[in-house]
Amino acid sequence: MEDMQTTTAPAKRPLREILAAFVKLGCISFGGPVAHLGYFHTEFVQKRRWLDDATYGDLVALCQFLPGPASSQLVFALGQRERGWRGGLLASLGFTLPSAVLMILFAYGVATLGDLQSAGWLHGLKLAAVAVVAQAVWGMGRNLCPDRTRLTIAAGAAALLLLLPGALLQIGVIAAGGVLGWWLFRQEAPVQGTAPVADWRHHLVAGTLIAVFFVLLLGLPVLAATTGWRGLAVFDGFYRAGSLVFGGGHVVLPLLRAEVVPPGWVSDDVFLAGYGAAQALPGPLFTFSAYLGTAIQPGPQAWLGGLWCLVGIFLPAILLIAGALPFWAHLRTKAWSSAALKGANAAVVGVLLAALYNPVWSESVRHAADAAAAMGAFALLQWWKTPPWLVVLLAAATGQWLLK
Repeated sequence: MEDMQTTTAPAKRPLREILAAFVKLGCISFGGPVAHLGYFHTEFVQKRRWLDDATYGDLVALCQFLPGPASSQLVFALGQRERGWRGGLLASLGFTLPSAVLMILFAYGVATLGDLQSAGWLHGLKLAAVAVVAQAVWGMGRNLCPDRTRLTIAAGAAALLLLLPGALLQIGVIAAGGVLGWWLFRQEAPVQGTAPVADWRHHLVAGTLIAVFFVLLLGLPVLAATTGWRGLAVFDGFYRAGSLVFGGGHVVLPLLRAEVVPPGWVSDDVFLAGYGAAQALPGPLFTFSAYLGTAIQPGPQAWLGGLWCLVGIFLPAILLIAGALPFWAHLRTKAWSSAALKGANAAVVGVLLAALYNPVWSESVRHAADAAAAMGAFALLQWWKTPPWLVVLLAAATGQWLLK
């Protein structure tokens, strides 16, 4: 795995240089996954010249194709391209830890406040979450559902999930979307050339990593049920959420809520407060998992629960990107994969649309003033291009004022 690469072998860079570059990006990369891709392009294609535009585009396409957080997978791919698995892990660590530490600290702060029902600032964070998810639905809908067929898939997925909510059904509608996409768009998807020949050893290691991904995905629920260990059940829930997210980090919201709220591990108030706060931080949105893991098991050692859940949600993304890199050059030439992805992405929009109503809107908007505040936050994000961290702060202040 040390030598797995996507194109020709680049010059080896010091590991400390890779770590420093991604720590810097983890501290300044505001704006979500799409914005992160722009930061990475500026840093590694334009400034540092670690790779060219074509290679960068290929890596982005792969990360968009796989389930999981696209920007975090791209981080691992960029680090792995430079220094193999050590470079990939260091890049991921550097990009993730700044926001993860802040989310763990925020969870400690929330835990010390006790009853959150009357916290106005927390109510404001929940209203900010309404605006953020609405913006994600808006943008993803325009990009991923440009025609009536895909809009229909999205609407059908949302309606089904609103009538029959549940984590398993979310997985089912995404899979069904992929099958519909393959059937409906298989004649439209172009074949993109001929795949190059790759080293069989790379394929062997990659195949092993993909096998580990599926073994954990199928085996963890069985182990959790057999042992009755809550820690394993928590890890399984976050691993499955990280395994089944298509289309952007915001889609993890309904998957994670389905794992942590119904069992009573955290309340909806605590869940949405953390999700709102995550919008104000740089780095990957998946560090929300560190907040949840800390909130699930309060106490002086709660940060260990945060790290446990952080590993759980990011592990499938790392296994998939490391395992897929050697196969990508071949897979991207297949018309069926492009067609299936169109349908799956449309279903993902439906999943997020359903989540916008339940729990985001239903748990946050209590009266007309709340709706007006959420709409104002949406306008700031969508049309005035206000930085998310500033919108979150304004929403927190507005919530405090509304509940006076």
